Amino acid sequence: MSLLSKYVNKQLSAYQNELIQTHYAEVENMYRQMRGWRHDYRNHIQVMKSYAAAGDMDALKHYLEELDADLSTVDTVVRTGNRMTDAILNSKISLAHSKNITVTADAHVPVALKTSEIDLCIIIGNLFDNAIEASMKLPEDKRMIRIYMDMKNTQLYMSFTNLTATGKQKKTGNRFRTTKGAEHGFGLVRIDSIVERYHGYLSRNSEEGAFTTEILLPQE
Repeated sequence: MSLLSKYVNKQLSAYQNELIQTHYAEVENMYRQMRGWRHDYRNHIQVMKSYAAAGDMDALKHYLEELDADLSTVDTVVRTGNRMTDAILNSKISLAHSKNITVTADAHVPVALKTSEIDLCIIIGNLFDNAIEASMKLPEDKRMIRIYMDMKNTQLYMSFTNLTATGKQKKTGNRFRTTKGAEHGFGLVRIDSIVERYHGYLSRNSEEGAFTTEILLPQE
């Protein structure tokens, strides 16, 4: 193995480890909020019972509205059927919402997949991070990410689409040009290498105002 190959592999490994740590930190943050709300659940019930006993319906209604708003910030918005997919998607959706990005997700994934959880985390995390970064260049009312995941016969299909502030992007070789630095490049390389390892299919398509990545991963 050449020195260049060793350097690239070392950089890719470091990037992968950092990416996984970031994703798990986001997931842990989301579930920490959920555990905190559940911990306070009994106290909330006691407060509402006291309002009801006193016949103070206005105070009870106001309290319920506050609880509803608080819970919406940690609610699990996507249930795909696969625990790891739920974790990474919901953590990223929560992150996107905090940046005023509208997310539409239609995802259905069987519990058992041949694709490893780490590989799935890397692919979804990178695709979502790239979509969020591109969305931040748009006005808030134009920010949109659309996700679709489902089985196509024996293959797991995923599609990520985000609106862009630029026109149709140009390719250099087989990849679209990027000005976001080495880390973004490593993210794309990681996705490509994982899809290739599973003998899957990957397509990136840039149109006026939108960018779509489609991936097929065989599960046999």
